[in-house]
Amino acid sequence: MARHFLLTADGGSRGNPGPAGYGAVVHEGHVVVAELYDFLGIATNNVAEYSGLVAGLVAINALDPQAEVDVRMDSKLVVEQMSGRWQIKHAGMRELAQKAREAHSPALVTYSWIPREENAHADRLANKAMDELGGFVPRQLNLLTERLRMDEVPTTIYFIRHGETVLTADRKFSGSRANNPALIADGLANAKLVAQEIATLKPEILLASPLQRTTQTAQEIAALTNLPIVFDEVWFECDFGIWDGFSIDEVKEQYPKEYQAWVSSSAYAPPGGESYDALGWRVDEAIDKLVATYPGKRVAVVAHNGVIKQAIRLATGGAPSSIFHIDVSPCSISTITIWPSDGLRALRSANEMGHLR
Repeated sequence: MARHFLLTADGGSRGNPGPAGYGAVVHEGHVVVAELYDFLGIATNNVAEYSGLVAGLVAINALDPQAEVDVRMDSKLVVEQMSGRWQIKHAGMRELAQKAREAHSPALVTYSWIPREENAHADRLANKAMDELGGFVPRQLNLLTERLRMDEVPTTIYFIRHGETVLTADRKFSGSRANNPALIADGLANAKLVAQEIATLKPEILLASPLQRTTQTAQEIAALTNLPIVFDEVWFECDFGIWDGFSIDEVKEQYPKEYQAWVSSSAYAPPGGESYDALGWRVDEAIDKLVATYPGKRVAVVAHNGVIKQAIRLATGGAPSSIFHIDVSPCSISTITIWPSDGLRALRSANEMGHLR
């Protein structure tokens, strides 16, 4: 069965032409498998957008030259030209379009246009390329004081970790695989308590990972808020591969070198699993899409330890390795505020558990 990848790509220039960069994000299912970005020097906006497309297709071809690819971009020009409906008159773009065709078989690639707000991840990477690799002063992000005095209504996200399962007390690996435990009695009791607390916050939207433990926790919140649950696999826990269900001691004994690599780097993925870096890319993109879909709303998200730790890290601008310095307890609440106009994120609280005392 052919593998299927989703590629979102973007590019930009500060001036047209001007200092330019591209960004591209490669997904396989709900997992982000690659983030790509680079500074191009002086180029046009359209050349930068094509460059992001080429980089993404090259990366996918290296993963699987027979894979099917769904390309989504907010550039109507690139989508229409690569679909064969518009002519390519610019010589530089003709060359890049040919590189895209050579990078991965055109018969395996389809193109579709998306609104800009759905392409925020790739856009952010393109700006990162211009800021960090282009030697420019990054756009100011420390605007929280000013934001608090403005009239814009931010999106507020209440992240709720699910209740305890049979694996929680022993801190066994519990990811997104077939090992899908339900809540134990204490976990269900605490889910009822956190539901009471969330109800006082009056969320307008309720999202959840569709795994059993998050579903049960979300059902308790739904019962008190009368909100429908919107399930999405993007909120799945990190995939721990063949370690799922194992204790740390068991992994240390059976996979000592792999375990040491895992605790030493957020870029390392357990055998058959997902790295913390990849989880961070997934959560980053999921938050952008949430804000684009529900601007100015209060949103409750029932998720998992790794997902919420990444959300906290991203809100504070922490390095990928900082996830090793964050912990989130079962049925705790962590709150993040995001301003839709520019995506500014602010951590309001982390690991609140007063409702459980």
